[in-house]
Amino acid sequence: MEYSCGRFTDLPDEILMIICKKLNNFDVLYCLKGVNQRIDRIVHDSTFTSRLNFVKWSKCGFISLLHCDTILDRYCLRILPDIHDKIKCLSLEATSMKHILCATDYPNLSSLALYNIDEESIRYLSTKDLIADDYYIAVVILTFFLVNIVYLCLDENLSSEIFKNQIRALALVINRNHEGYEMFETTANIFNSIFVVFTRLTTLILSESSYKNRVRLAFNDSLFSNFHSSTLLRLFINVQCFDECLCLLDGRFIHLHTLYVDLSNIHSSDEIQTQADLPNLKRFSISCNYETCDYNDTIPPLLHRMFNLEELILCLTVYQDNMFLNGNSLKKDIINHMPRLNQFSFSIESFIFINNQINLPSTEDIQCTFVDFSNNKVISYVDYFAKTGHGRCLSYTYPSLMQYYGIITNNFPGGSFINVRIVSLFDEHPFEHEFFNRIQKSFPFMESLSIKNGKPQNFKQFHGSINDNRNFSLIEYPFLNELTLVRVHDDYIEQFLLHCKASFQDINLSINYESLQRITHGFARDATRINCAKINKLDLYGADKKHCNYLQEYFPCAKICYRGIF
Repeated sequence: MEYSCGRFTDLPDEILMIICKKLNNFDVLYCLKGVNQRIDRIVHDSTFTSRLNFVKWSKCGFISLLHCDTILDRYCLRILPDIHDKIKCLSLEATSMKHILCATDYPNLSSLALYNIDEESIRYLSTKDLIADDYYIAVVILTFFLVNIVYLCLDENLSSEIFKNQIRALALVINRNHEGYEMFETTANIFNSIFVVFTRLTTLILSESSYKNRVRLAFNDSLFSNFHSSTLLRLFINVQCFDECLCLLDGRFIHLHTLYVDLSNIHSSDEIQTQADLPNLKRFSISCNYETCDYNDTIPPLLHRMFNLEELILCLTVYQDNMFLNGNSLKKDIINHMPRLNQFSFSIESFIFINNQINLPSTEDIQCTFVDFSNNKVISYVDYFAKTGHGRCLSYTYPSLMQYYGIITNNFPGGSFINVRIVSLFDEHPFEHEFFNRIQKSFPFMESLSIKNGKPQNFKQFHGSINDNRNFSLIEYPFLNELTLVRVHDDYIEQFLLHCKASFQDINLSINYESLQRITHGFARDATRINCAKINKLDLYGADKKHCNYLQEYFPCAKICYRGIF
């Protein structure tokens, strides 16, 4: 039998288009631009040229795809000038954005995303070597950067009008990479500068490159709290507290119809009295990772002002007196006040103190209160903790949009939660190996994991050799970079340090020194040596520094910190 060898360029246009759509636009343009006129006609299609993303996300954060001069030069000299008038959206990393923005003019650019905006990139762009750790200087730097980005990033061939009149959607992804450097007031100053430079914004996203070091807006300095916009329609932002959320709704954005806000805490306050209705708001999301005792005084009164709301997302942790938040309370306090509401997604974790109560509600009792929520699949389950004297109920719509899952116990029903980065496990019953396998599959992008459980595992032989664990499947944690194993039984330390049970790369480990010493057999055990060599930072609790010089050999890549008693 004879075989013919066909070439890629011999394929029909329809097939080439299908193949190219399977690839990302960055690769299509870099690999195929300039092959011949026919291929150029295909790759010049708006499918591949209107939206260009030069950034990808990895475990280490957002990184530039223009990682070498050859790729950067090809884009800046050969590709971008040829398709400049077709580009509508650009996503750029800080280290390469000057080159990309200076490569050509972009007459139809309307959406811009800038990643890894940090102290280092600001120094580079401003050409001033200032000390970013000083708060007041940092404020000046960030203001200087944002107000003058047009003149500092771009050459004379690119007019500042591209920012002032063209950009409708702006995303700033800030990378705060210095521990101890707070940007609360600075973030408010960023807002001031944004609305000076980008005068026709309709969408603004201000977020962070990692779940850690969240950059939150605060109004602690009255000089930096007067920003406003008459064009902004959609705002996505993290704020410090509930008062900041109220400030965003005080009339400074008169046409705002979509607000997604993540809070550090929720506390009632008498300082801000904003009782005006919010008839323009159509979509609202509020989330907070920390518990509040002020739910009844904050959330329902705020939502009652949004009587035209069509979409609502709540992700909250609430302490109640003696009754879990359930379907009945959500209908009475929220849904009945919103006649236009057609999409309601939520994740609500509520706690009560048991206080010798009898006839405590079961999972089935709570689930029955959601029978009228026909537009959503609602999952509920209840846990009672005898030792701590409290009960906990988690109810959420599925598929889930939640960023925070809250405390996870053995009653966890499973599922897929691709947005969750921070996972916390707690129970008064043991976690077995299969439970951790289920956790990893449910939270595939988990970056931070903390465990609190003092019960030993039932299905293991603690004092056995590594071969005793051969029947356990290896669990891989590809994105895990923070692991807290301080208040745990030794079995859970073995669960992660035995290389036949767990696989990860480059993590920060917080752990009790005596427990670590036992599991590693005095820092001489071969079965735990491989995973211990992958630890970048080791926070040791209950250790005396002068007795631990030999630790560095067992943890060759780790920065070892001594934290005292946990």
